[in-house]
Amino acid sequence: MTNLRKKGMLGERWAASELEKIGYQIIQRNYWTQYGEIDIIARKDDLLLFVEVKTRFSERFGHPEISVSARKRKHMIESIAAFLQEQYADWQGEIRIDVASIRFDPNKKEPQIEWFENAIYE
Repeated sequence: MTNLRKKGMLGERWAASELEKIGYQIIQRNYWTQYGEIDIIARKDDLLLFVEVKTRFSERFGHPEISVSARKRKHMIESIAAFLQEQYADWQGEIRIDVASIRFDPNKKEPQIEWFENAIYE
């Protein structure tokens, strides 16, 4: 596993932990479809939440959330459609797609997490 992937997984663990703290059940992490990967799928009551996690360890390339390109948004929507068809075909509840922007500062114990609700929509 590459160092970059390890760092990304660390960010995903933080995001999943934050969701669990506020009552979400993590259904799946790193769900792969032919269109790409969904980092986190969670559920709370009648809401299915799909989360794209972007992690940075420096500001060199800007804030993490700016790396969610139009192509990535398209692939997320296609991946979610595939997931729903395969796993939740009868789902009648709400669906939301968020972006979790995680910045690790070597001088701080915990990362800074910024959550963007409804960040990707069709």
